[in-house]
Amino acid sequence: MNFSSKTVWITGASSGIGRALALELSNQGATLILSSRRTEALEEVRNTCHNPEVVHVLPLDLSQADQMPERVQAALKLAPQGIDIVVHSGGISQRSLAAETDLTVDRKLMEIDYFGTIALTKAVLPHFEAQQYGHFAVITSLAGKFGAPMRSSYSAAKHALHGYFETLYLENWRSNLSVTIVVPGLIRTNISKNALVGDGSKQNSMDNMIDEGMSPEACAKKMAKAIYRKKHEVYIGKKEILAIYLKRYLPGLLRNILKKRKLS
Repeated sequence: MNFSSKTVWITGASSGIGRALALELSNQGATLILSSRRTEALEEVRNTCHNPEVVHVLPLDLSQADQMPERVQAALKLAPQGIDIVVHSGGISQRSLAAETDLTVDRKLMEIDYFGTIALTKAVLPHFEAQQYGHFAVITSLAGKFGAPMRSSYSAAKHALHGYFETLYLENWRSNLSVTIVVPGLIRTNISKNALVGDGSKQNSMDNMIDEGMSPEACAKKMAKAIYRKKHEVYIGKKEILAIYLKRYLPGLLRNILKKRKLS
């Protein structure tokens, strides 16, 4: 596995899975463009990379969908040789009952997790079409495969990403477009700390189950392998991944299990 000939643009690269993937791909020789809202944190990731001289920082806010065409042009100036892979890792989660979640919070989740992601995709797509190849890797969630308590709009956004990227691939495979849908389970990041509650504030606490999850470094290694092999879909996690197969073959059993989950 070697990414030395690839330029990879990673959103959400300042922390969590995105940061871990940046470090992993740097070790594999990739040229990187790192994006998130937090420039200082991106610089820290850049300086931690194996080859910081070929790592570029490009601030990006997924809630500003109208800025994506300009951000793509800025990225292409940083990588005039072209962009090979775009990894959609940015996003936010949710921890609130649907009935207690303000509609503005639902809209924010969809704006960042779905609309921001596809706005960037639409802006990159002409570049991929012009060079007659390209690869989108999008990180979704187990919540993109089935609903889960306290995650109504987060789950909706992740379901939407599955539908969008499945369709995008079917429409563009003749242009050598590749799509890898990454479905992580419980990964030990700050996603639950930063998750939005019903009034739009952060939860500011770690879910017990996430605290026991797979490390982001182990997740990144599996992601890198799936991207390198151009797998269309990959499930990454521990025993919680079995829920995908329960949904497929024993959906009633999975619903009964999820009904008993603590609503917190």
